[in-house]
Amino acid sequence: MLTALSIRDVVLIEALDLEFRAGLGVLTGETGAGKSILLDSLGLALGARADSGLVRQGAVQAVVTASFELADPPAVAGLLAHSGLDFDRSEPLTIRRIVKADGGSRAFVNDQPASAGLLRELGPHLVEIHGQHDDRGLLNPRGHRTLLDSFGKLDIAAAAAAHRAFRDAEAALAEARATQETAVRDREWLEHAVAELTALAPVAGEEAQLAERRAGMQRGEKIASELQAIADLLDGGDGALTRLRQAARVLDRVAEGHPALAEALAALDRALIEADGAQDKVGEAAEALTFDPAQLEADEARLFELRGIARKHRVQPDDLAELAETLASRLATIEGGEGAITRLEAALATAEAGYIAAAEALSATRVAAAARLDAAVAAELAPLKLDAARFRTVVEPLPRDQWAAAGRDRVEFEVSTNPGAPFAPLIKIASGGELSRFILALKVALAEEGGARTLIFDEIDRGVGGAVASAIGERLARLSESAQLLVVTHSPQVAARGGQHLLIAKRHDGLVTRTGVRMLSDSERREEIARMLSGAQITDEARAQAERLLEAA
Repeated sequence: MLTALSIRDVVLIEALDLEFRAGLGVLTGETGAGKSILLDSLGLALGARADSGLVRQGAVQAVVTASFELADPPAVAGLLAHSGLDFDRSEPLTIRRIVKADGGSRAFVNDQPASAGLLRELGPHLVEIHGQHDDRGLLNPRGHRTLLDSFGKLDIAAAAAAHRAFRDAEAALAEARATQETAVRDREWLEHAVAELTALAPVAGEEAQLAERRAGMQRGEKIASELQAIADLLDGGDGALTRLRQAARVLDRVAEGHPALAEALAALDRALIEADGAQDKVGEAAEALTFDPAQLEADEARLFELRGIARKHRVQPDDLAELAETLASRLATIEGGEGAITRLEAALATAEAGYIAAAEALSATRVAAAARLDAAVAAELAPLKLDAARFRTVVEPLPRDQWAAAGRDRVEFEVSTNPGAPFAPLIKIASGGELSRFILALKVALAEEGGARTLIFDEIDRGVGGAVASAIGERLARLSESAQLLVVTHSPQVAARGGQHLLIAKRHDGLVTRTGVRMLSDSERREEIARMLSGAQITDEARAQAERLLEAA
C-alpha cells in the first residue's frame, strides 16, 4: 500500500507531502490543474524514464519519494537481494528518485543506491496504474495465465511434477546420446588405450615400490667393491684379524707371570671379539645389498614404461589403474550404449505421455475457469456502459518448445468493443476511459486474485455520467475493500464514494504558477462535489445533490 508521496520541484509542484490511507481515495480538480504531474511523479519512483523537463524551472533537481507498506514482502525481498540490497521485511519500503536539471538521475531504495531497472521490476509488486497508455498489470498477457489459474483456484502441482519428470528424462537421454556420440568417435583410440593399459596392468603404489627397490640395488652396486675391500682388510691373508690373532698367540706364550702382558692379552681378546662382530655386520650388509643386474634392468624398464604411459595420458602413475577402468567403462558404453539409449527413449516417451495427460487435464480446467471468468466479466460490462462489448479469455496450446511446469496453454484476455468487430488484446482499445472500465470490470470479476495492492485509475469515468458513473463508483468502493484504490475522477458520483478526498488546484503568485494538493474536510468535500455537479457557479441545489450523494455513499 502507498502510504506517502513527497514531491520536490517537479514541473509546477514546488513542495508537496501527501499521506494516503487504505480504501478508496479520490483526486479531483479542474482540467489542467496538474493531476498528471502527480501520476508522472509516482511513475518516476516506479522507474519511468527520467526526463529533465520534469524539473521545475529554476530548480537544480527534482526529487520524488514514495513509501509503501508491503503486502508481499518475500517477492520484493527477493528482487532486492538479487540486486545486493539489504531489506528488513518488517520495515516500510522507501523509494527515492532524483532527476537533475542538466540530465541524469539517481535512485535509492531504503537509502541504498539502486538502478532504474530495479525500480521497474519493483513497480508491478507495488502499484498498478491503469490509463490510456499503460501497458502493465492486467494489460500484460504474460500474467493472464496466472490470473486465470488464481481465479479458477487451479492446482498446477501435478502438471509441474510431470513436467519435471519429462524434462529430467529429456536431459538424461540427451546426455546419453552425447556420451554415445563422443564414445563412437573415440572408439579406435579407446580400443588402443584399453589394450595398452590392460597389457601394462598397472597397480596403484607400484611406482613407489619399484623406485625404492631400484634405488636400493643402485646403492648396492656402488658400494659392493668397497665392502669387499673392507672384508679383505679384516680377514685377508694379511688382514687385521689375522695379525691380531697372531699377536694374541705370541702374548699367550709369554704373558704368564707378567701382569702388564696379561692385561695386553685381555685387551687383544676384546679387540678380536669386536672385530669379529664388525666382520659379521659387513657380511650381512654385503648379502643384503647383493642385487641381480637382470632384476635391476627389468625394474628400470617397468618404471620407465609406467611413467611414459602416465605422461601420455597426463595422469600420475598411481592413477593409471583407475584410468584403465574408466576407459574400459567408456568402451563398454559403446557396446551397450544403444541398448541404454533405447531404454531412455522409452522412459522419455512414458514421461512425455504423463506430462501431456496432466497438461490436458489442466487445460480442461482452465477452459472451464475461462468460461466462468468470461461470464463474470460480462455481468459487469452493461452497468459500465460497455453493453455492446464482448470479453473472452483465449486458451490455446503452446508449441512444444514452450511447454512449462504450468502447462501447455497460452492465455490472453481479448475484447471486442463493437458488434461485429474482431476480438483484439485489451491494450489495443483506443479509448482510455473505456480501457479503464474494462480493467475495472476485470478487477471486480477477479476480486483478490493477483496484482499489486495499490491500484490507480486515471479518469476511469471519462465520457460517462449518471447511472454509469454511479455503477463505476459502487464497483470501485467494492474493490477498495481488498486493495488500496486512488482514482483521478471528474465524476461527482465517483468522488462521493471516496474515503479520502484530495483536491488538486493551481495557484498564481505574481508571475509564478504552482500546483498544490490538499486533503478536504467533510464540508469542503460537499463544496467540491457541488462544483463538479454545477460548474463554476455552485448552487444550493448542487449542494443538496452533493449531500445526497455523500449520504448514499
